[in-house]
Amino acid sequence: MNLQRFAIPVLIFGLLAIAWRSYGWPGIAAVGGGLVMWLLLHLTRLMTVMQRATKRPIGTVASAVMLNAKLKPGATLLHVTAMTRSLGERLSAEGEQPERYRWRDASDSFVTAEFAQGRLTQWTLTRPPSP
Repeated sequence: MNLQRFAIPVLIFGLLAIAWRSYGWPGIAAVGGGLVMWLLLHLTRLMTVMQRATKRPIGTVASAVMLNAKLKPGATLLHVTAMTRSLGERLSAEGEQPERYRWRDASDSFVTAEFAQGRLTQWTLTRPPSP
C-alpha cells in the first residue's frame, strides 16, 4: 500500500494540532496559509508543465538519446513530461497498469517508458539501424 496516502494527511493533521496547541487560532491560520501556499506552488508547476506540453506535438522530443540518459527510476510522469516538454504517445489502454508512453525524435529513435502507479519503472531506447 502507498505510504504517502496516509503519511501526508497525518502530517498535515499533526501540524494543525501542534499549531492549535501552541498558538490557538492564529497558529491554525499560519499553518493553513502555509499549506495553501504549498498547494498553489504545486498547481502552478502543473499548469506550467501542461502549457509547455501543449505547444509541441504529442510524443515528440528533441533527442531520444538525451532523454534516455536523463531518465531515472521512480520519476513521476509529470517530471518526465516536464523534461520532454511534450505529452507522450500513449501505448497502453486507458486505465491499464502499467502505463506505457513513447517519445520519438527526428531521427526515428524513440524511448518507450513504463509507469506503474504514476512512477517510472523501466524504459528502453530504440534506434533505427544505421545504413
